[in-house]
Amino acid sequence: MDLIIRRAVLAHAHPAGHPTVDIGIEAGRIAAVEPHLAAQAPEEIDAAGALVSAPFVDAHFHMDATLSWGLPRVNASGTLLEGIALWGELKPQLTQEALVERALQYCDWAVARGLLAIRSHVDVCDARLLAVEALLEVKRRVAPYLDLQLVAFPQDGLLRSPGAFDNLKRAIAMGVDVVGGIPHFERTMADGAESVRLLCEFAAEQGLRVDMHCDESDDPLSRHIETLAAETHRLGLHGRVTGSHLTSMHSMDNYYVSKLIPLMRESGVAAIANPLINITLQGRSDTYPKRRGMTRVPELMAAGINVAFGHDCVMDPWYSFGSGDMLEVAQMGLHVAQMTGVEASRACFDAVTVNPAKILGLEGYGIAPGSAANLVVLDARDPVEAIRLRAARLAVVSRGRVVSRQPAQRVALALEGRPTSVDFRLHR
Repeated sequence: MDLIIRRAVLAHAHPAGHPTVDIGIEAGRIAAVEPHLAAQAPEEIDAAGALVSAPFVDAHFHMDATLSWGLPRVNASGTLLEGIALWGELKPQLTQEALVERALQYCDWAVARGLLAIRSHVDVCDARLLAVEALLEVKRRVAPYLDLQLVAFPQDGLLRSPGAFDNLKRAIAMGVDVVGGIPHFERTMADGAESVRLLCEFAAEQGLRVDMHCDESDDPLSRHIETLAAETHRLGLHGRVTGSHLTSMHSMDNYYVSKLIPLMRESGVAAIANPLINITLQGRSDTYPKRRGMTRVPELMAAGINVAFGHDCVMDPWYSFGSGDMLEVAQMGLHVAQMTGVEASRACFDAVTVNPAKILGLEGYGIAPGSAANLVVLDARDPVEAIRLRAARLAVVSRGRVVSRQPAQRVALALEGRPTSVDFRLHR
């Protein structure tokens, strides 16, 4: 063995019922998961009853905008629309070098917090495709230790922004992985529905996954998720399509939702809520009572729909906070969705680990013989305690190699939400 983690508690119990197991790693893969592993390795970690999990996965992020807060000015109102306007002001000033540097800095933060897979949307409405080139370079540089999946995102609207569809096709040809969209930002509901049709047909032709910003609105009549689910079913894209945000579902009447959720389940459409951002940006025009804005997470989960939580933004024109900590995201999701029961709380841990891993289609994700040796050792006894404490990441293992360590006594620092540093600049 190259590395053994001893006395680990798993998020999902070992089939034999043992309280702790040893995890043997060899050649970048998990070779054994069993109690009292009779093997040796040049490097061993004694988890001593701490929780060992497959890594955190962020299924919804905007890495092209991360760490750009205050450029070219601060979002004074804190609203979604001012953030969109600010991004439009910033785009002409962007340079590839600055985009790459900010993204790599964020990747360091992510790895230190056990976040080893990210799906990032990248704006394709700039004909230069500067951000696309930058994030493709970042993807290449972080590949040895972090899975970065890119979504071609026509942020200003596929039909509303001149040349956006051609730009999206160019981005896919350059190596971007997923087809994105934003139907509720088109000029009319009809244009929004048409954009969904065009994008799903293109994805079907290319054999690609789809992930659309869908109905990020307080308007209960914003119902593009219905069109997305219908097109998924029509084109046979089951299991390859995701609706992100879906905040209008929070405001829809129950009768309509009773039809919509079964349609989503039938089509195999996954859902991504972004608790930190949804609770911040939605309901802004309300007086009182104020809507929470996040989509119907417990109801979607209960219907058998795969639901993940995303971080969405960190220190960008839309959100001035964040540190790449998916336990912070899970904690906010738990509170907003009122998922405080034992099983519901554990489901919130799954929403930042196994659920988004399925959405990204990650190969070899999990803790089992043959899986990729990507792990995080958490200073907690179980998933619920990990969320409660936003537990320190005692060790992060990527591709079978320890890439970050954090002493247990630094749990107070982790609770303050400050980003920790990896042991070295991984991309240098």
